[in-house]
Amino acid sequence: MKSDALSKFFPVFVLAAAAFVWLSGQSMPAVVASHFGASGQADAFAPREGYVRFMTALVLLLPVLVVYLPNWLLARVGFAVNLPNKRYWMAPERREETLAYLRGNAFRLGYLLVGLLAYVHWLVVRANAAVPPALDAAWLVGGLVAFVVGAGACVLALVRRFARVPG
Repeated sequence: MKSDALSKFFPVFVLAAAAFVWLSGQSMPAVVASHFGASGQADAFAPREGYVRFMTALVLLLPVLVVYLPNWLLARVGFAVNLPNKRYWMAPERREETLAYLRGNAFRLGYLLVGLLAYVHWLVVRANAAVPPALDAAWLVGGLVAFVVGAGACVLALVRRFARVPG
């Protein structure tokens, strides 16, 4: 997916994830299990409203830090970008293409992060449907592995692109 398509759809994705958290959170009990130990058993509780507000804020604010702040910084003239072979990649004839790639990579990471947050929330909703509340650790680990693999692919693509100078 091109960087422009990634950036145009991203706010919709973030708002959809926030709406999912908000709406699905309303079905949770008044006091929710909000933290779980390694065994999956609940070990901390919070009022539903507080938990839902916190998760919604997380889904809305983390993209600002992970996607929009780096993109804003990249747009600033004179912002120092640290890349291998920087002279080549930031030469005037390649600068815009390089910055577009970096912006697109930030959006890819943002999609992964928002997806992970919505997924973890879904696991918490499911955990609170059980009596007593219990989080399925295997599903959590699976989601974390998928996130790490996706983020690793983004980093690997970044390194492969900029580690060598063509020709």
